[in-house]
Amino acid sequence: MGNTLKTGLLLAVLTALFLLIGDVVGGQNGMVMAFGLAVLMNFGAYWFSDKIVLRMYGANEVTEAEAPQLHGVVRRLSLGAGLPMPKVYIIPTDSPNAFATGRNPQHAAVAVTEGILRMLSPDELEGVLAHEMAHVRNRDILVGTVAATLAGAVMMLARFAQFAAIFGGGRDRDDDRGGALGMLFMAIVAPLGAMLIQMAVSRSREYLADETGAKICGKPMSLARALEKISGAGREVPMEATPATAHMFIVSPLTGGGMLSLFSTHPPVEKRVERLRAMAVAG
Repeated sequence: MGNTLKTGLLLAVLTALFLLIGDVVGGQNGMVMAFGLAVLMNFGAYWFSDKIVLRMYGANEVTEAEAPQLHGVVRRLSLGAGLPMPKVYIIPTDSPNAFATGRNPQHAAVAVTEGILRMLSPDELEGVLAHEMAHVRNRDILVGTVAATLAGAVMMLARFAQFAAIFGGGRDRDDDRGGALGMLFMAIVAPLGAMLIQMAVSRSREYLADETGAKICGKPMSLARALEKISGAGREVPMEATPATAHMFIVSPLTGGGMLSLFSTHPPVEKRVERLRAMAVAG
């Protein structure tokens, strides 16, 4: 299944979950209230995402005179992708990583760490920057915001359900909806389901950015090697990052395996590398 189609299906499931729990818990008024609050919170962050996250990580904008090679690569990839030239930032940390942000291609920014500039070869850095330009081209900040809005609305409705179950609410439909226990069950299961779907959307967009980025630069193996290097070095030199922004980086700065991988914003690096190698073999 294509990653774009998969994203659409996941968002459709998330929407259906929102409508289902909204019908059970709050009816039309409750659904509108929860969705409105989620829109205000998430689209506010969407509109100012570039300023917020860049300031959070102490990123410094660099001019072409200050970083000519970095600017040259970003400019070349922007032209190849048919995108405006984004602003370029460097994050003062030894941990290797990178991210792109901005509400649309006209307000995009690409940030790389000092560590990644020292560690990667020119071809590998080009693969990483192509991946980030792919996020801009695919409007993944918008997609992530839509997913976060729907998931946030589900979680708000679930909180309403908790109060309704505790205080005997339920819109006078206890008999046919399972009563307070049914609402309490939904209050626990629905947020978990929404979170899993949101994380699955994020992983799907990472696969798509790998694929698009490899096509933009024409060097899937360079991106594959870069992912392996960043992943290995990131464990040795961890980055101080918040879970709220972990999805933005090319490799998750957070660690965790086993069941925790279900809640990861990124697919396993091994699977990403495997797909990129298959692209290289296919030519």
